[in-house]
Amino acid sequence: MALLAVITTTATEEEARAIARALVDRGLAACVQISALESFYIWQGAVQQEPEYRVVAKTTEERYPDVEQTIKELHSYELPAIYGLPLHPVYAPYAEWVRTSSGGSR
Repeated sequence: MALLAVITTTATEEEARAIARALVDRGLAACVQISALESFYIWQGAVQQEPEYRVVAKTTEERYPDVEQTIKELHSYELPAIYGLPLHPVYAPYAEWVRTSSGGSR
């Protein structure tokens, strides 16, 4: 069972926290971290510069569809960035904790 870090960004800390809480409460992620950052991007033909919050959820590849769906349900952006990065190699005891903790609803 491959591990993933699923990443998205939000406009507000409150939205980031709501997504993080839902992912952990629903047993879809073992751990979710939030960090403040500044983003530069092209949107509707213009360069944008905005503060955002990065949300990083540690989960398994099998849980990705449910993680993505939960993020989409709670996200305010018209086009949220949602993507998974494989985690490899991973310290074996930590990997087992992620697998066990993201195995289903609490």
